[in-house]
Amino acid sequence: MSEARRKRHVPRVGAFFDMDKTLIAENSGSLYMKYRYERGEVDGWELAKGLYAYLRYKAGILDIRAFTQGAMLEFRGQSERRLLREARDFVDKMVAPTVYPAALEKIHWHQAQGHLVAIVSGATKLVVRPLAERLGIRHYLYTRLEVEHGRFTGRVIDPICFEEGKIYWLQQLVDEKGIDLAKSWFYTDSVTDLPLMELVGHPVAVNPDPFLYRTARRRYWPVEFFEPPQQASEASAQRAEGERSQ
Repeated sequence: MSEARRKRHVPRVGAFFDMDKTLIAENSGSLYMKYRYERGEVDGWELAKGLYAYLRYKAGILDIRAFTQGAMLEFRGQSERRLLREARDFVDKMVAPTVYPAALEKIHWHQAQGHLVAIVSGATKLVVRPLAERLGIRHYLYTRLEVEHGRFTGRVIDPICFEEGKIYWLQQLVDEKGIDLAKSWFYTDSVTDLPLMELVGHPVAVNPDPFLYRTARRRYWPVEFFEPPQQASEASAQRAEGERSQ
């Protein structure tokens, strides 16, 4: 067998990242509601309803599939191209500034190792794609919205990219790229991602919720705490000041 052919058959290593509260310090859905409120597209009541839905999600009592299906009806009939253009503005202004510096370092380290880096998020392409492009990540998995003739139908393609649904969509990437999950990483903050964490050889809990924290400690998984951009910048400045004063 030739050297080139052998290389094609060597399994790749993956490095998969959840997005909200793992790559970024905020919940992208809450940021989007704030963005629309500031643009006058929703009122205070709609903003409060969005916050309430997020709190129910954190408490584990929100029916994610039903909520997603209902929320996406708003985009029925709208141009995919136009919404993607608006989404890039949203990501540039509201999402990109919340990226954890430590998450960027992790991404760059994995890329330097030749690992296949991918975002695996329950958010839609409207958010995940622009952020992935900004971070130099070629592969991204997300909750898919049905599009016909360039316009959203308001329907969500099952399964949504959440819990077991993440495994469904990731498995397609794994099969296509020949990824060895036993040698791969997955970073997340949420216990809802436990099914995927159990599939990889290197699960990492990042700023974990209490349920995931307890699980990670019990199973001896690494737990890391990323500092938000402003805090990380202040800490870096303090370290630099300390080095100058020595």
